[in-house]
Amino acid sequence: MHGRDSNEPVRATVWVRGRVQQVGFRWWTRARALEIGLTGYASNLGDGRVQVVAEGLPADCEQLLALLRGPDTPGAVTGVTEIWTVTGEGYDSFAIR
Repeated sequence: MHGRDSNEPVRATVWVRGRVQQVGFRWWTRARALEIGLTGYASNLGDGRVQVVAEGLPADCEQLLALLRGPDTPGAVTGVTEIWTVTGEGYDSFAIR
């Protein structure tokens, strides 16, 4: 796997906890990801979390993570957990699922 400080694309899979469903969180995340230039998706999970899968350069994924942890997200984020892997088959854009 490429390091998070490399210039090779990576995948960050992120689980966001808190009041993040039915508050526009996925749409806000998609807008931020597209502004940064990431591909992937945001999806509601049955347990109330939102899963975000973002692919791009490590610094760009880190930027999205900082935004997800920041004070300007819709709703109320109480925690963010992420894992980093190599990119998968890739995505054409950033989708809402």
